[in-house]
Amino acid sequence: MRAASLVSALLLSCSPLVLATSAAAQTAAAPGARLTVDSIFGPRAVREQWVRESRWGEDGESYLALEDAPKGGQDIVRYRIRDGQRTILVPATALVPKGARTPLSIDGYSWSPDHRLLLIQTNSQRFRRTRALADYWLYDMAAGSLRKIGGTAAASTLLYASFSPDSRRIAYVMRNNLYVEPVAGGAPVQLTRDGDDYVVNGLADWVYEEEFSLRRAFEWSPDSKRIAFWRFDTRGVGTFFMIKNTGGQYSQPVPLQYPKAGTTNSAVTVGTVDVADGRTSWFKLEGDPRQNYVPQMSWAGGSDAVFLQQANRLQNTFKVLLGDPLTGTVQPVLTERDAAWVEANAAPEWLQGGRSFTWLSERDGWRHLYTVDRATGRATLRTPGAFDVIELLKIDEKLGYAWFIAAPDNPTQRYLYRTTLSGAPRVERLTPAGQPGTHSYDIAPGARWALHTVSRFDAPPVTDMLDLTRHVPLRTLVTNQPLATRIADTGIAPTEFFRVDIGGGTQLDGWLIRPANFDPARRYPILFYVYGEPWGQTVADRWQGSQGLWHRMLAQSGYIVASIDPRGTATPRGHDWRKSIYRQVGILASADYAAAVRKLLETRPYIDPARIGIWGWSGGGAMTQNALFRYPELYKTGIAVAGPSDMRLYDTIYQERYMGLPEENRDGYKNGSPITFADRLQGNLLLIHGTGDDNVHYQNTEQLADRLIRANKQFSMMAYPDRTHGIYEGENTTLHLYTLMTRYLETNLPPGPR
Repeated sequence: MRAASLVSALLLSCSPLVLATSAAAQTAAAPGARLTVDSIFGPRAVREQWVRESRWGEDGESYLALEDAPKGGQDIVRYRIRDGQRTILVPATALVPKGARTPLSIDGYSWSPDHRLLLIQTNSQRFRRTRALADYWLYDMAAGSLRKIGGTAAASTLLYASFSPDSRRIAYVMRNNLYVEPVAGGAPVQLTRDGDDYVVNGLADWVYEEEFSLRRAFEWSPDSKRIAFWRFDTRGVGTFFMIKNTGGQYSQPVPLQYPKAGTTNSAVTVGTVDVADGRTSWFKLEGDPRQNYVPQMSWAGGSDAVFLQQANRLQNTFKVLLGDPLTGTVQPVLTERDAAWVEANAAPEWLQGGRSFTWLSERDGWRHLYTVDRATGRATLRTPGAFDVIELLKIDEKLGYAWFIAAPDNPTQRYLYRTTLSGAPRVERLTPAGQPGTHSYDIAPGARWALHTVSRFDAPPVTDMLDLTRHVPLRTLVTNQPLATRIADTGIAPTEFFRVDIGGGTQLDGWLIRPANFDPARRYPILFYVYGEPWGQTVADRWQGSQGLWHRMLAQSGYIVASIDPRGTATPRGHDWRKSIYRQVGILASADYAAAVRKLLETRPYIDPARIGIWGWSGGGAMTQNALFRYPELYKTGIAVAGPSDMRLYDTIYQERYMGLPEENRDGYKNGSPITFADRLQGNLLLIHGTGDDNVHYQNTEQLADRLIRANKQFSMMAYPDRTHGIYEGENTTLHLYTLMTRYLETNLPPGPR
């Protein structure tokens, strides 16, 4: 139930440095021109500029980039950072398969560790949220030869192909089994043999991919002799059927093993397989494999042990274990516990020759970086202070530093910090003072250079190559000047960031966009943009993309547009803030929102109490429903996009993490689900959902619609055929969606002052 967004993403692999933009991006709006849905989402919209996929060279002084070749395909090019000297490493003309006329289209690529071989992903097809099903071709730099990996496999049937550390083999998943293939040639070797429609090896099931971000579920050992992998047995998991109706004369059922809250999970086991003889050793983990999770597994700084995180089903106890890859025995290192829930860590960085590792924990009330002794489990705090480590970016033991993102003084912004890895902790801010906004960094090996992007709510992203030692730009790569000009031409005043006191010592962050030609003596309708779930944050001083432009378009039409982050949202305000929502998702946040709206009505007389609207997507769709149903006297109009109406219809990992088990929190599940209060609807409600949504199923909207009909409540509804959770597939879908929402607001929440 992650927040869906139409914000344009920076397509960063490691350090992308080649400008990409739409053909219409140079067409800036004329001064004073009004924003329209078509000018934001249509074919001639002014698009956001970003930088194309590329990556740092291992020397830390160069980067590799993909560039369109003159006669088709893409060249792989190296640039020297200091002076921009350009060298073509692999020309597109070298990547033409025998018998073909055109080069391979590069969807992704990786170098062998010895840099002799190039593995190219091409012909990628959709698999769940990504285009992971693909063909892979191996290019030998010295010989100039090119051959397809996978033997006689059908097109686009391989997933997540990756080199062994010794550059001698390639591992991949095909038909739910693990394979290895010699780079020197020869037939693929099948390592697992029980993969079928229900048993999956080396590949995550749906819920692990969605909630733990686990896709490739295997890892080579550093000595290239074994592969650690997950095995998912989905038998017993409920099958949800989506129906595809746009594909022909008859509908097509689309089955998906999807564990809904309180139901059976996959049986998950983890082990290692010997690539020489195919023998597997399974780790001897305690507990029922259907009632525990293994969200992360990696090699423990060498080939002698595997690092595992095991969580109970409630996800309030995480065991950190070291597993013997030969015997499967495990030994505990440390245990994290919380009265609410514990977040999984990414794979740690290993220090002191494998004797210690990095770890993020909220054990002192803030999310901090620790180093943990492997032998004793003793944790040493490296980032002391009343702030959260938002993201750990880089560890460099040779230089003695860890770089991270934090926002000690303003949870709506993001800045770069670093701390020492040994001795007394010394935390310092690297982003210079006087540069407010949201800063992101991709740091090169050696930490001499970084790709730096900064944006603000009213300022689109600017990306430069940064001399990180002085935090001085070497050159600017992206300015997004056409978008900056468009914002300046709207006539909209700068967005106001504020805090609203809802009593009891609780202050909520918010932002507010005033209408053009704002007159404080008159009253305006207000539209709140909401998420309110523990996964996301809406009140952030960063560029909001095309959705932010749409909000400004509404302001030009005479709306106040605002957003507030209630308690429990994923803002860097400490453990207690985030965990306050436990077992009361949908309850506390909607109450906070209502209290904040009432406070704004008291203190801002220019808000028209008769014209209060709210809208949101995914978890924000549920919050919109809760707002209209629970506080019908307050909200007059709502638009709920892809919202889960009943918590029991969402997946186990997400819903149980924040709400506990349904059988242990029946009242919470009932009272947090908006469908429970559907009969209280008084205002205008528009429900929007994609019928092919594999995340928040269309079932949610149909069950809510059924309940509203039984209560004789009038509402509007739009189903987007076979569209998924993002509702973007197909020609003009996004344009149609925002046109629909705009017209609905104009009809049911009339714009302009009174």
